[in-house]
Amino acid sequence: MKKSDLSELKMIDIDTKLEENQAKLQKLRFQKALQQLEDPLEIRFLKKEIAQLLTIKNEFIKGIRSDRDVS
Repeated sequence: MKKSDLSELKMIDIDTKLEENQAKLQKLRFQKALQQLEDPLEIRFLKKEIAQLLTIKNEFIKGIRSDRDVS
């Protein structure tokens, strides 16, 4: 997902996407351990997206961003 798409998400969507990405990351790590991973760069991109989601979630918690800001 692009960063502009991530910033348009609401808190509920962020939590859902975060859980999905963390589950996918765990699966990719298992595949890496079993040497079945086709694209190792996918782990890097997924970790980056998780970090962006956590940043946006923290902005909601701290009050920097609100659901009303998103149109």
